Amino acid sequence: MALRNVVTEGDPILRKKCREVTEVDDRIRGILDDMLETMRFNNGVGIAAPQVGIMRRMFVAEPEEDKVYFMINPVITLSEGEQEGEEGCLSVPGMVGTVKRPQHIVMEALDRDGKKITVDATDFEAIVLCHEYDHLEGILYTDKCTNLHDVNEEPEESEEQ
Repeated sequence: MALRNVVTEGDPILRKKCREVTEVDDRIRGILDDMLETMRFNNGVGIAAPQVGIMRRMFVAEPEEDKVYFMINPVITLSEGEQEGEEGCLSVPGMVGTVKRPQHIVMEALDRDGKKITVDATDFEAIVLCHEYDHLEGILYTDKCTNLHDVNEEPEESEEQ
């Protein structure tokens, strides 16, 4: 395994839609392992392939310690409810903002062995999976958030008109 450089906001790769993975092989598994190591090294809970410069539809998520998802060619098959929470991103260092996400999703994907999996996720787990899925579509959380602010500062209250 190896640490990869994290691509940051402003790099055009983060705004492109990723291509499907056509074959799950040792090369893909090696990239996923590198992504997991990079995510953990940077104290993240998820990282998508474009964040390490790879334009493929795959991401790694660890919404809770030792609960790791390797998601290849993910598809959201169900999305319901709504929740709002503060999010950050390894590609937008030092910033956080409030984002509306589904409360519950079902996501289908291939795992690191190329086997089809279905993940039924709610609450924080749904937030993490949706955030990483957006990366595969060229969407950053900053496109959807309100109250974007430095992680060390309190968000400004919006003034009533």
